[in-house]
Amino acid sequence: MFRKLVLIVLGLGLALSGCGSSQVKDEALTHIRLPMGYIPNIQYAPFYVAVEKGYFKDAGIEIEFDYKFETDGVALVGAGELPFAIVSGEQVLLARAQGLPVVYVAAWYQEYPVSVVAKSELGIVIPQDLKGRRIGLPGLFGANYVGLRALLNAAELNESDVTLNAIGFNQVDVMAVGQEDIIVGYAANEPIQLRAQGIAVTELRVADYAQLASNGILASEKVIAENPDLARAFVGAFLKGLKDTIANPNEAFSMSESYIPNFADLDSDVQKQVLNVSIEQWQTERLGYSDPQAWENMQDVLLDMGLIAERMDLGKAFTNEFVP
Repeated sequence: MFRKLVLIVLGLGLALSGCGSSQVKDEALTHIRLPMGYIPNIQYAPFYVAVEKGYFKDAGIEIEFDYKFETDGVALVGAGELPFAIVSGEQVLLARAQGLPVVYVAAWYQEYPVSVVAKSELGIVIPQDLKGRRIGLPGLFGANYVGLRALLNAAELNESDVTLNAIGFNQVDVMAVGQEDIIVGYAANEPIQLRAQGIAVTELRVADYAQLASNGILASEKVIAENPDLARAFVGAFLKGLKDTIANPNEAFSMSESYIPNFADLDSDVQKQVLNVSIEQWQTERLGYSDPQAWENMQDVLLDMGLIAERMDLGKAFTNEFVP
């Protein structure tokens, strides 16, 4: 798979404006390899915009996008090998429960992005309608599983009230060929893809029933302690890209094209829907802000699932210190 390496050149700033050497400017850059947790996608538009508009450059940062699995990024940040990663909220608490020194420093999504998607003919309109049903999901792990459990909890249902079927990350395909009638996926992905294929579906968005800490930026405790200015610069640059993407989706759509392999071959209408639904989940009065209640709710879900054994000090798991 094509990997896009984004190189940004920045000088030392006004303090060194008298130095014309490009070699000096190159040495001033802070190179950051950023685990994204997913393949190149229009949902990463805020990062692409932040690069294209020079926000990371202005912050003295060069970015290398690394599209590995999310848990790899968490482990690398926890080990101090990388300063930042993009993660979902449950991964932060799971990592800290294992003793990894990581902190969530900025919220990207304000709404948990997972949905349960069912063929319309089933009449699934509220979470209670899931009782007795078989549900396909990637596996008993990750945001899809956590989101489903939160939805079941909201309906006062137990996992034993449904049948879970691990199908991998091919929810659209298995539903399209009739192997599954109900799946778990992301609101900005599977339901849009299915409707584009002419499959009528209803959608239960987890965010309509549960407020949970969602996707955002993870940092190491080491970075926060030793280089808080880097954390503040990184978060600030990202939030500028996020703000611009929300304000001008068409511009963000165009700027993202070069970062996504074979983007011209994708259905542009579908991709614009993906971006628009994502923007719905990002919007808030204070971009980047983490709601303490969302973290409390996430902890309750993970405790109920048995994924963490005891309550932790959530004040150490997230911070709003670097959010403007």
